[in-house]
Amino acid sequence: MLLLALYGSPRQGGNTDILLDEFLKGILSAAPNTQIQKIFIRDLKITPCQEYNTCLKTGNCVIQDEMNTLYEQLLKADMVVLAAPIFFYNVPAQVKIIIDRCQALWARKYILKISNPKSQIPRKGFFISAGGTKGENLFTGTILTVKYFFKAINVDYSSELVYNKIDTKGAIRKHPTALKDAFEAGKKLASN
Repeated sequence: MLLLALYGSPRQGGNTDILLDEFLKGILSAAPNTQIQKIFIRDLKITPCQEYNTCLKTGNCVIQDEMNTLYEQLLKADMVVLAAPIFFYNVPAQVKIIIDRCQALWARKYILKISNPKSQIPRKGFFISAGGTKGENLFTGTILTVKYFFKAINVDYSSELVYNKIDTKGAIRKHPTALKDAFEAGKKLASN
């Protein structure tokens, strides 16, 4: 089984990085043969969508950058886990660029009806997030965005693990259950 772990925080070693690392430990405890491919979005050089709309005709983006490799990785993974903090009630710009660039995969699926060989096999997706505010709708819009991102890449949205009032670097370590929750969520996803 191949798991694609998308580290979406611009801050190295931040709260969502910590949560994702624990989640992956849980995955490996239940499924030790899982191959994990870690992608640190902050290190990628990806241009935002320019809305050339060539993808609507060809299923491919005309922009040639590191997104081309990421397309292949997104399509071949059996599981995709996205971990990203909340910036102004959504994912950071770096993550949103990737989601927007998946318009090409959306076009393949819905406009051109090109199926991914993996689309016949149920693939799982999971979202992990932390945000600094206590707003009651902090994750609502983001979860919807992530669900549609997963749908475009033929991944079933399994669930999420989200924490508000977590802001400073490393603050998640002081949360009474977060690290255990992340480990158990990974273990559960691998077992299902």
